[in-house]
Amino acid sequence: MHDFKKILVRSPNWIGDQILAYPFFHYLREAYPSAQITVVCVPWVESIQFRNLVDEVIILPKPAEPDFFTQMKVFEQISKDLRERGPWDLSICLPNSFSSAWLFFRAQSKRRRGYRSDGRGILLNEPLDWNPAVMSHRAEDFMHLLPKSIHPSKLRKPILEFWGLPPLNDLDEGIPGVLDFFDAEKAWPHAHPLDAPAENFWILAPGSTAESRRWPLERFASLAGAIARETGWKGVLIGGIAEKTLASRLVEDPTLHLIDRTGQGSVASYWKMFRKAKFSVCNDSGLAHVASLCGSPVQVVWGAGNPKKTEPIGPGKVRIFFNPVDCWPCESNSCQQPLDRKLECLKGIHSEDVWKEIKAGIRI
Repeated sequence: MHDFKKILVRSPNWIGDQILAYPFFHYLREAYPSAQITVVCVPWVESIQFRNLVDEVIILPKPAEPDFFTQMKVFEQISKDLRERGPWDLSICLPNSFSSAWLFFRAQSKRRRGYRSDGRGILLNEPLDWNPAVMSHRAEDFMHLLPKSIHPSKLRKPILEFWGLPPLNDLDEGIPGVLDFFDAEKAWPHAHPLDAPAENFWILAPGSTAESRRWPLERFASLAGAIARETGWKGVLIGGIAEKTLASRLVEDPTLHLIDRTGQGSVASYWKMFRKAKFSVCNDSGLAHVASLCGSPVQVVWGAGNPKKTEPIGPGKVRIFFNPVDCWPCESNSCQQPLDRKLECLKGIHSEDVWKEIKAGIRI
């Protein structure tokens, strides 16, 4: 095994992908306990970098203008800073973007690993083939970027085994996993967690960046009404500033028993709520992954994505409700169907069926 002393990692750009990279960071640190591991990330995933597994986090500044030359100027400044902090023995690009490979190329890292995509193969001296048609989970895609010399034999089905689940097609139920609990206090020490309600509560995350992954708001309202009538539990609305409008519309109805906590902290600040909630209901979004990582039972109302590639992986139990119409899964961020079939995959999911699914997995 190589003795890498300084390792550089370009973190994923999306909240869900960053959470799915947790096994990658776990095994990277396990293999190189004394190495200096530095992460480069975009601002919106800063709060969920795993500080207990890395030594330093460098934030990519947002360019003042969106044009190509302004962005390249910013990248050149960051790469210069990285060169001065080097030399780097190994760098790994988790995103498949050209810019991430360019950054490490300009930083003069000795070994640069990543998938050969987006025309960036020439910038990587350890490129791996990338075939988007291959059906593999995103977390496993990240794991494959680890140097092969550190792959333990027990990881033939790494994502299942990571959270204590037996490998596929294996009848031995006694196989231990690597972890069964995520320690958010150690991983996210600067999170300033929001306090959870003292009484029984559940969590509702109604937002998503893509329309093809957002369940209609009236369906969430109907679900909240059913939960309030049958249990009396309060529901806590969470999300970023973008979800404030959605939350304000939902809390207008006092019979839904909803509390608005959107836009009140970073993504990581919700960990204590997730740990104590009876369950969480989310779209196919980054918060579904955070909820599961923090141990909450999660009910995902699934839209256009492919769960075989991006389903949350735990340790919180995940249940997915989807409506497999003939165009599903299209994996597109916007629905391309005519108006009479617009978002049919989501509109075909009804609140009473989701509530029945939730009740099947929890104790009322």
